[in-house]
Amino acid sequence: MFKIMIVEDDATIAGVLAEELRKWNHEAVLVEDFSRVMEDFKEQAPQLVLMDISLPSFNGYYWCQKIRKVSQVPIIFISSRNENMDIVMAIQMGADDFISKPFDLTVAVAKTQALLRRTYDFKEAENFLHFNRTVLKPGESKLLNEGREVDLTRTELRILEQLFLQKGEYVAREEIMVKLWEDESFIDDNTLAVNIARLRKKLAKAELPDFIVTKKGVGYALNKEAAHE
Repeated sequence: MFKIMIVEDDATIAGVLAEELRKWNHEAVLVEDFSRVMEDFKEQAPQLVLMDISLPSFNGYYWCQKIRKVSQVPIIFISSRNENMDIVMAIQMGADDFISKPFDLTVAVAKTQALLRRTYDFKEAENFLHFNRTVLKPGESKLLNEGREVDLTRTELRILEQLFLQKGEYVAREEIMVKLWEDESFIDDNTLAVNIARLRKKLAKAELPDFIVTKKGVGYALNKEAAHE
């Protein structure tokens, strides 16, 4: 499942798009205050943006440029302004694709799915693990946070997989070690601590300095509060 932000001031179109995307197991979030698009983008951290050109306050070109200053998240423009110059302008501003209104919902979803595949290189989206804005890609041993990628060792990946599956609940140190022993990592308590410390340094470089929290006598968990900052 991917989070898709819809920036469309026609409530009917936005609602229909959101409903269709949810049928495909995507999370759709709608912008309601069009003067706060960037605030919503930073808070929601979507994996793709569907953007109208003609919007209140500032147009889609403006917001596309603003997003591009902080993120390479894929952006698709959806607009009735479908002259060649509009399409060229959209691409120059940093958009990845363009859908002309009126549009067929199946075409819109197909283009969205295709861009997600190209961007995130997934074979089966259900194999990705999500924790708010952060995506774990086990098949590639990578963690993705707002366009930043972290390469993981096999042990680091296995640790994160267990923490992602618990969705912010604590996992006992012993439970993690048992799992790693099953995967033939042969890790003891000291080695686990070293791996956690190294992993934290990597996460800090990806703007996730407090992503893993420790509770003495309990274990490790993903930080729910830090994930929403």
